[in-house]
Amino acid sequence: MILDIVEYPNKKLREKSKEVVAFDKELHTLLDNMYETMIKESGIGLAAIQVGKAIRVLVVNLPNEEGEQSKEELLEVINPTLIKKEGATTYQEGCLSVPTFYEDIDRFETIILQYQDRDGNTKRLEADGLLAIALQHEMDHLEGILFIDKLSSSRRRKFEKEYKRYQREQKHKAKKSA
Repeated sequence: MILDIVEYPNKKLREKSKEVVAFDKELHTLLDNMYETMIKESGIGLAAIQVGKAIRVLVVNLPNEEGEQSKEELLEVINPTLIKKEGATTYQEGCLSVPTFYEDIDRFETIILQYQDRDGNTKRLEADGLLAIALQHEMDHLEGILFIDKLSSSRRRKFEKEYKRYQREQKHKAKKSA
């Protein structure tokens, strides 16, 4: 089932997510629905808070060399903790909750993560490149942090102005099609 994406400036996105304790059918259904939603929206990652669930759950699925996102490569990450972080990198990020906006964001280059899978098994993952960036981006969501919060104050003011214009255009389009 495709879920609705919560969009900025909705205050729900600022909630800190709670730890998952039940690894049950309800969690499995949410994970499956998050995957379907992320793929439909052409995303590479999605945190549960972005679909209105304040729990420490995220999915990441990077495209392969052919640009396809194979479900076999899907990472379902529950209750993640950063064990180690090293280096620095900058990457132009976007977000399904902040449509049409992309900005260069500084992140750690390499991370080691401990998490649980859909069945509650503890896993460890070392990641670099785009995978490390996507995991850090989605983990920020679990803390109520958006990538736009990492912008300089001048860039943030410019973003707010651009985003208000985008929202007005969306309202105008909605009225026209109604």
